[in-house]
Amino acid sequence: MAIELKQQLKMQQTLVMTPQLQQAIKLLQLNQLELVSLVQEELQENPCLEEEEREEATDAEVRDETPEPLGERESAADPGDGAEANPELGELEMAADLSGNESSDAGAESDASESPTDADKIADVQWDDYMDSHPLTGLEGRAPGDDDGRPSIEATLSRAPNLAEHLSWQIQLSDYDAFEVAIAEWIIGNLDEKGYLIATVEEIARQANVDQERVIGVLAKVQSLDPVGVAARDLRECLLIQIHASGNMGPLVLAIVEDHIDLLQKRDLKKIARSLEVPIEDVSVAVREIASLEPRPARAFGSDEPVYIIPDIYVYKVADEFHIQLNEDGLPHLKINNVYKNVLSKDNPSAGESRETKTYVQEKVRAALWLIKSIHQRQRTIYKVTESIIGYQRDFFESGVSSLKPLNLRDVAEDIGMHESTVSRVTTNKYMHTPQGIFELKYFFNSSISRIQGDAVASASVKEEIRKLVASENPLKPLSDQRIVEELKGINIDIARRTVTKYRESLNILSSTKRREVG
Repeated sequence: MAIELKQQLKMQQTLVMTPQLQQAIKLLQLNQLELVSLVQEELQENPCLEEEEREEATDAEVRDETPEPLGERESAADPGDGAEANPELGELEMAADLSGNESSDAGAESDASESPTDADKIADVQWDDYMDSHPLTGLEGRAPGDDDGRPSIEATLSRAPNLAEHLSWQIQLSDYDAFEVAIAEWIIGNLDEKGYLIATVEEIARQANVDQERVIGVLAKVQSLDPVGVAARDLRECLLIQIHASGNMGPLVLAIVEDHIDLLQKRDLKKIARSLEVPIEDVSVAVREIASLEPRPARAFGSDEPVYIIPDIYVYKVADEFHIQLNEDGLPHLKINNVYKNVLSKDNPSAGESRETKTYVQEKVRAALWLIKSIHQRQRTIYKVTESIIGYQRDFFESGVSSLKPLNLRDVAEDIGMHESTVSRVTTNKYMHTPQGIFELKYFFNSSISRIQGDAVASASVKEEIRKLVASENPLKPLSDQRIVEELKGINIDIARRTVTKYRESLNILSSTKRREVG
């Protein structure tokens, strides 16, 4: 059989991921802070974009606003919007519109009388009408800030020193000679995030080019610094340093840590009592004293800065209705610069710009228009998804976690007429402020757990019930996983023991053996 080359024509429809389409998808999955950062970058890079100046609502105007029901608000926010007719690309209606504009670039050099150019199309847009059609996304008005615009007191605080800086500061104030300071710096450099020494004495001696006896002496001096127990080589040494530093713990505490640290970690108090030939009640008292010690000396010097959650959506209950307000704090209201609009205007009498200038301005105006459309579409999509979640989980907003219902992405996607991937992007890395607290949008999507009688219950509700049962248990007789299964059946929840174990571990709850206390 001979191998030959053939040409074949084939027509098919494919979705082309244009840069505009990729930008719209990217905007959809950004949270509030990321969106503000991206818009600020676009304002610096695109000269056709500028921030629209709008007067902030006064306190009296904000208090005087009358919220509208959700149905009326949605109709006002999205009048006659048929963008979601295609569930695959409901949120990206503008992709098809501008693809035609891009294809017309090749014919822009032909006679202008044959077909309108991109410049004519952009110039014909009613800019004032378009900018006035900014979709309503909930209760209007932002919470007014300080009149003088000064940062909050939290934003002016200095950075706290980390563990290495704290130890170095103490060394500089102590009577260390030059060699000891150099060795101490090597020791500090080999501490992990818990405050333990991860290098051996031999390794530090080789790195500092000194004798091991000198390193051991400096290590003892470093271990006496604050926090107590720092630079210990294991948990046993860390606890012993703290016991010797306190000076008020009995010999039983010292014996348990020195000789039975493994049994202590397993909470095998009976075997410890038999080995030390003491009553188990005395061992229990000693274990409580040991529990007051710090197993992680560097806990107060965590290197990670606290992460503050800024909600993307606010849900308020007014009367018997829930109202949605998208967080647009810091998000500029964008518009096209009038100077560049005049460059493309066919009615401009002084339009003597070169073709290269008009082409450049045309591309920048198109990019600016795409960004504005994508932001508006993103806000509408988030509003619709939030409204659907409220419709499904209204009992949660009324009563709390115990009333959370099973929900998946497909339910919301079918409710708002979009694809599941769109809902997944919207709910990723976004948070909602509710009357019950701040929750990630993914939190409202839970698997289903069967009830003995009646409808199913959400997995998050089952976890909350397990947490309540463990919190109210008798510490002398903690509930086993099988006992928790029986307790859940008493409140009409049918669940397997292995599922209880999985949920208990996800809640960072120890097993019943490790939770047991000895009176």
